[in-house]
Amino acid sequence: MTRKVLLAVVAAAALLPWAAPPARAADGPALTVDPSASRHAISPYVYGMNFAAEDLAEELRLPVRRWGGNATTRYNYRYDETNRGSDWYFENVPGPAPDPAKLPDGSETDQFTDQDRRTGTGTLLTVPLIGWIPKGRDYTCGFGIAKYGPQQGADTQWRPDCGNGVKPDGSNVTGNDPADTSVPAGPRYVTDWLSHLTGRYGRADGGGVRFYDLDNEPDLWHATHRDVHPDGAGYDEMRRQTYAIASAVKAADPGARTLGPVGWGFQSLSLSGLDKQTCDRVGGDCWADPPDRAAHGGVPFADWYLRQMKAYEEEHGTRILDYFDEHIYPQQAGVSSGDPGGAATQELRLRSTRQLWDPSYTDESWIGQPINYIPRMRELVNQNYPGTKLAITEYNWGALGHLNGALAQADVLGIFGREGLDLATLWAPPGTSDPGAYAFRMYRDYDGAGAAFGETSVRASSADQGRLAVYAAERSSDKALTLMVVNKSPTDDLTSTVSIAGRSGSAAGHVYRYSGADQAAIVRAPDVTVGAAGFTSMFPASSITLVEIPAGGGPAAPACEAGYAVQSRWGTGFTAQVTVANTGTSPIEGWTLGFAFAAGQRVTQGWNAAWSQNGPDVTARNLDWNRTIRPGGSVTIGFNGASGGTNPPPSAFRVNGAACTTR
Repeated sequence: MTRKVLLAVVAAAALLPWAAPPARAADGPALTVDPSASRHAISPYVYGMNFAAEDLAEELRLPVRRWGGNATTRYNYRYDETNRGSDWYFENVPGPAPDPAKLPDGSETDQFTDQDRRTGTGTLLTVPLIGWIPKGRDYTCGFGIAKYGPQQGADTQWRPDCGNGVKPDGSNVTGNDPADTSVPAGPRYVTDWLSHLTGRYGRADGGGVRFYDLDNEPDLWHATHRDVHPDGAGYDEMRRQTYAIASAVKAADPGARTLGPVGWGFQSLSLSGLDKQTCDRVGGDCWADPPDRAAHGGVPFADWYLRQMKAYEEEHGTRILDYFDEHIYPQQAGVSSGDPGGAATQELRLRSTRQLWDPSYTDESWIGQPINYIPRMRELVNQNYPGTKLAITEYNWGALGHLNGALAQADVLGIFGREGLDLATLWAPPGTSDPGAYAFRMYRDYDGAGAAFGETSVRASSADQGRLAVYAAERSSDKALTLMVVNKSPTDDLTSTVSIAGRSGSAAGHVYRYSGADQAAIVRAPDVTVGAAGFTSMFPASSITLVEIPAGGGPAAPACEAGYAVQSRWGTGFTAQVTVANTGTSPIEGWTLGFAFAAGQRVTQGWNAAWSQNGPDVTARNLDWNRTIRPGGSVTIGFNGASGGTNPPPSAFRVNGAACTTR
């Protein structure tokens, strides 16, 4: 999908953020990159989302999209019906099937998977462990007022008889009948559903549905789905249900990948749902010695769960858990909100990403201790079930409609890649034009033509990651080194040295930036000259900067001469050619020519190069057969253009970011 990328022809000072007071110049922390150290693959699946719109998924080449959340815990594919649980008055809600008579074909999950096939996205669906699904395509609810009496809240807009299950005195309605909305569902239901999916899309290893979450946040069922599961899910229930449902998935589609236990957050690592429910009620010493844990040898829930999954494989010879999946939402006040908040909240949002990786960071919420989330998850796997991958299928650092949220999101994506997370899906997705979407574009499509951050993480460090965060990766297609730099300071334009180990010679580093200067576009900023030791650059306040550096030592910044000639004219059309000569002593290996029209001219057709244009700015990239310009040699390219009247020639030309002389 084409989108706007602005090619900057102005001084870097024009890229200052919009916020008042104006940013001030300041010395930034030193950044250090070593492309030969700490190398590991970045999983493409860390750039996933829940429920992303098709246009955004297509543009980002979204690797994975999750159909998850509370409404997916109780879903009946036969009727395309979901129960919304506590999110909306425990109501059964029919899905968007265009022709219910043809169900299960055309259900919501079919439509979801159809979109993913159109965009080349891996599908992640949720299968139920809770044991209940909606009983039909109806409009029933779990706590009808006529049946269970007055309640504190009701769906007065759509179904006034559907209550919130809370009595006027504040106590919960109890003793309700799950059959009001639901019917039992176990392994046979999952087997039948996967039979439908594999019949329609093929098996996972043949392009079908690739991933299955083993329900959603079961440690909160006693709250979110208390009309059918009023008691917290304990250790034994989680083992029993996971064994039954995960093995059914593997039997129906052996190549499918399963994710569990899909807990709600940091507390899920230590507590079962039963312990959470109990300790929420009684408090006190319960938190130090919760009864369900005590009944299982005092082993924290995540450790115990992983050991049970390992035991199943050892006994049956089949791995039924592929990804250790836990959610995380920052618990600091206001951070995960859609509202950016004031200055203190915005600073806290950017600081709190440290909970994902930093053992020295004490969480600034009721948690009050270091979380160190991804390394902690990895340690749990290594100790209890080695070989299990890591997933976070829900997270959100808030304010995705604002620049501050985009900065946090860019930082989080960099952390995911550096820390070796295997899969992540943002809840919920940003709008296509939201700043949060541009954070993803910086990693997946920073030039509007599919250029992406590298797939092999390399060592990158900042003397102050809290002010100026840096991530680095090598791209497999051209071996370019890509750097992502996030300036978290709202007030300071930071000028920093970027030291890069193992280089020789110099090269033009291409710079792309998202900032408050233009929140509707990624701007192509002036190139930086990258020498043998690296480079020095200014990173504007509240900005995300991608620097693309050619492979290896990189060629020296080219010495070049450009000649431009209009060869013919007709009406408003014209034909022109550009000759670029190498006036240096080294070959130019791969070239990108840039120039700007001054009078609104447009390139309509070109040859001998890959031509593109954004506004007045024209770019021509080499083809395979003419990528090398030897010393003293030249290449000639041409195009047909259109002009609205006057047709002055471009005044300046650049090759790989270096200015050429003109003739």
